[in-house]
Amino acid sequence: MTKGVSVKFNSYSATVPALLKVIKLQDELKKHQRIIIKPSLRQVYTKNTEIKLVEAVLRFCLEHKSPDTELLIAEGSDGEDTGEMFEIFGYKKLAERYSVGLVDLNESEVEEKVNSEFSRFDKIYFPKILLDSFVISLVPLADDEETEIHGSLANMLGAYPAKYYKGFLSKSKSKIRKWPLKYSIYDIIKCKVPNLAVVDASSKGVLLAGQPLEVDKQAAKLLEKDWKQVGYLRLVNEMFTIKKDNTAPKL
Repeated sequence: MTKGVSVKFNSYSATVPALLKVIKLQDELKKHQRIIIKPSLRQVYTKNTEIKLVEAVLRFCLEHKSPDTELLIAEGSDGEDTGEMFEIFGYKKLAERYSVGLVDLNESEVEEKVNSEFSRFDKIYFPKILLDSFVISLVPLADDEETEIHGSLANMLGAYPAKYYKGFLSKSKSKIRKWPLKYSIYDIIKCKVPNLAVVDASSKGVLLAGQPLEVDKQAAKLLEKDWKQVGYLRLVNEMFTIKKDNTAPKL
């Protein structure tokens, strides 16, 4: 997969196919039996993934996937009912129009993951449906109070099922906030790195796509941030670096 490319934004319907062809996604899609589009639908009043972007990516996947490949849209909203979010933002109608399934990751069947390299968790309940799927993380370019930027890797916080991680008196996933969220992002990425990132930087005149870590670094730059100062990016970058020099990441 290409590290990261950007294409000048014209419209979602025109720019998305051009962008995805540059990274040769049409060839990659045919290798997988299940493709999952993971938008960001966190809360009603936050900046969420533009449904026109989701539709353009969905159409591209439908056109280029193998006939027997399953295509789904999945999210696990934080502090909201995911089904209601699907309804409010038009995902239910979109799924019906293209005959694809919607998955609420907050209620999905899970697999218990244990890894001595988790930074904070002893174990993580991870949605099984994501594990063997080609996951496309779609996010808008945005600052974030908790994670500094809301990038494609931070978007995987939606993979913490609320039924295991919400507070006793709250709908929000308070159990992933026992510590700064950079650690929860790091640990969920140890379970599954999304296979492809698409960042909607149309506000800056471009769309980005490629390897999630590299795309998030480019997104940080567009937000005039040094990616090395973004906590979760620094940790995840060290995660990948450890494979090369056999040193432990600095948590």
